[in-house]
Amino acid sequence: MNNSKIIENNKSYWDANADFWFGTTALPEYGVKFVTEDDLHLFGDVSGKKMLEICCGSGHSLKYHADRNAGELWGVDLSPKQLNNAKKFLSENGYTANLICSPMEAELDVPKNYFDYVYSIYGIGWTTDLQGTFDNIASYLRKDGIFIFSWHHTLNYCVAWSCSERKDIIENDKLVFSKSYFDESYFTMPVDNSEIILCNRKISTYVNALAKAGFVIEQMIEQNDSATMESTEDISDKTKKAKMVPISLCFKARKL
Repeated sequence: MNNSKIIENNKSYWDANADFWFGTTALPEYGVKFVTEDDLHLFGDVSGKKMLEICCGSGHSLKYHADRNAGELWGVDLSPKQLNNAKKFLSENGYTANLICSPMEAELDVPKNYFDYVYSIYGIGWTTDLQGTFDNIASYLRKDGIFIFSWHHTLNYCVAWSCSERKDIIENDKLVFSKSYFDESYFTMPVDNSEIILCNRKISTYVNALAKAGFVIEQMIEQNDSATMESTEDISDKTKKAKMVPISLCFKARKL
C-alpha cells in the first residue's frame, strides 16, 4: 500500500473528525483504561524544558505541560483542522505554541539536538515509516533527551471475544486470536462513516527501531488502570478484555 496515499487518507479523516475527538486521549491520560501520568511520573519536573509533541491533535497535552511551566511548546500534526483547534484552545487558555503542519515521517523544520522531551500520546502508531520517524525524533533531541510515546498494545488488535452461533456452545467469555501477532500488514478500519488505515506492529518492532535510532529504553509500561482491574460489577466487554490483556502500551526512552 502506497505510503503517501495512506497519509492522505488518514489526514482527510482527521480533518473531517477533529472536532469529534477534541480533548480525547491527552495527558495525563496515556490511553483507554491505562495508567496515567499521575501514576507513572514519566516526565517529572518539566519547568523550563523544551517540549515537542508529535501528533499534537487539539493541543490538550501541550496545555498540560504549559500548566506545569514548560519552557517552550512545539507541536506537529498532519491535519490543519487539528492545528487550528489546538491554536484556538491554547490561546483561550493564555498559551502559545510553535505549531507545524506536517506528517511526522517528514524531516521537520525544527532545531536539531535541541529538545529536552519529544513525546506522542496515541499518535506514533499512525506513522508509515517507524524507523524514519524514530531517527528524526532522535535528531531533534539533545543528548540524554527523553522520548515518551503511547499507542495501542499489539494484542489489542489481535484478540477478540469468541462468538458461537451454536446455543449448546457458550464461549462468550473467551478471548480468541482474530489475527496473527506477526501480521504487520496495513488494514483499513471503518470509523465514523469513514475509514482509517493502520498497521499493527510487534513489540519487538518498536524496541528494535528505538535501539537503531540510538535510544535506550528506560521503561516500557503495559499496565491497565486499577479501577479497571478491580472492577467486579456491570463489566462491559471492553473492561473484561482489559482485565485479560493490555489495551495500551507506553515507552520511555533516552537518547544516547
